[in-house]
Amino acid sequence: MITVLRKCQEVVSYLPVELIDHISRGLNLSPSEVYGVASFYSLFSMKPKGRHIVKVCMGTACYVKGIKEVIDRISNQYELKEGGTSEDRRFSLEAVRCLGACGLAPVAVVNEDIYGGTSANSILNILEKYE
Repeated sequence: MITVLRKCQEVVSYLPVELIDHISRGLNLSPSEVYGVASFYSLFSMKPKGRHIVKVCMGTACYVKGIKEVIDRISNQYELKEGGTSEDRRFSLEAVRCLGACGLAPVAVVNEDIYGGTSANSILNILEKYE
């Protein structure tokens, strides 16, 4: 089921209720079983995501070095909250516990691109590269 959910999310970018119902019929499972798995794992999203996923590290090193200001700048500039998606679906903002790059703190990841030493000023220049 996880493989099917992953493939479907790759195509649609999230898992709407209609898709979960379709998957449940195809796998001969109840919709609640499929929903239970999809809602349990943070890998899956029940809400539409942006074209670009911005992950900001909330680990101790990043927090001490100013990641909160980076998050605030992103939130203000693009009018989105942690865990949310901008209205134009350009960006989704996710706060994560640790990205495993403490030596680069504060760290942000846009899609698969890692940015160390980010600041409230530099993050806007970084994000402007992503349409």
